Formats: sequence, structure tokens, C-alpha cells
Amino acid sequence: MTTPSVLELAAVLLALVYVVLAIRQRRSCFYAASFSAVLYIVIFAKARLYMEAALQIFYVAMAVYGWFIWGQHHSAEQRPVTRWPLARQGWLIAGVVAIAAGIGELLSRYTDAALPFADSLTTVAALVATWMVTRKILENWLWWIAIDLLSIGLYVERELWATAVLFAGYVVLAWAGYLAWRQTLSQPESALR
Repeated sequence: MTTPSVLELAAVLLALVYVVLAIRQRRSCFYAASFSAVLYIVIFAKARLYMEAALQIFYVAMAVYGWFIWGQHHSAEQRPVTRWPLARQGWLIAGVVAIAAGIGELLSRYTDAALPFADSLTTVAALVATWMVTRKILENWLWWIAIDLLSIGLYVERELWATAVLFAGYVVLAWAGYLAWRQTLSQPESALR
């Protein structure tokens, strides 16, 4: 078993700061997100998790986007939390699985990627979930719970132990985020039907 690098530990710490600040709906969460993502680009590239490395580039872009979107009001807390209908969630899940299968097939044929299908599935799902965070969609936290559970296995297999522990913590934090955001929900339940 390899020990986590200083780089991985720094990325983990910044990632935790990001989630805690996001749960609290603090716009500054996007600073920590972007710094953590930059570190993870290097970490995942070395681990041959190419989709995870590419995802980090997207995270940096979404951190910039989220910073501006959450800043459209006087404070991030004033941007309302909303929900998406279950039908939309189902279509998104089907799309994520189909796209991930295609990317996984390409990675398995043309690269030396480790776990190309799992890497693709967690990455494509994370693209959607990250966009949902920037829009303050409540269900983003449920997506993150599923993504984090799958990611734990991915990181254990690649011996990224600190990152695996981080993602186990993310499961708990995502549930806390869901409960916290649900309390500030702006869209009534009847609007979802």
C-alpha cells in the first residue's frame, strides 16, 4: 500500500473546504474547488484515470462559472435552491450511462486507461452534477452520493487512499448538503409533478 502524497493530501483538504462552503452556500467555495481541481489534474493523470483528469479541467471552468452565477444576486445565499422533476432526472441518468459507455469503449480501445468504463461513468455523471451545483438544483447532492460511492472503488483500485477516504466523507457531506439545501428550497413540491 502506498502512502498519499503531499499533493494528494493538499487536494483532499481543498476539496473538503469546497464542499463545506458549498453546503453553506458560500460563493467562496469556488476558490477551493478550482485549486483542488488543478492539483487533481496531476494526480489523476499519474494514476492513468484520464477522464477524471479531464474532469478536473471542467471543474476549474465550472468554478469560474459558479462564481459568476452565484454572484448575480447580492449574495450566494439569495440565489434560490430549486428542484428538477423526476422525469428529467431519469432522462439525464439514461443519457449519462449511454455517453459513458461510448467514452469507456473508446478509452478501452485506444488508451491504457485504468478502469475506462467506471472512470467514464463517474466523470460524465459528475459533469451533470457539477452543473446542477452551479444552478443550485437540490438533487445535485443525491447525484453526488451515487458518484462518490462509485468513485470510492475506483480510487481504492488505483491506491489513491486519501482520495478514497475523502469520497467516503463526501457521501456524508452530500447527505448533509441535501438536508441543508432542502430547508431553503424555493420551489414547492407541487411544481414537480
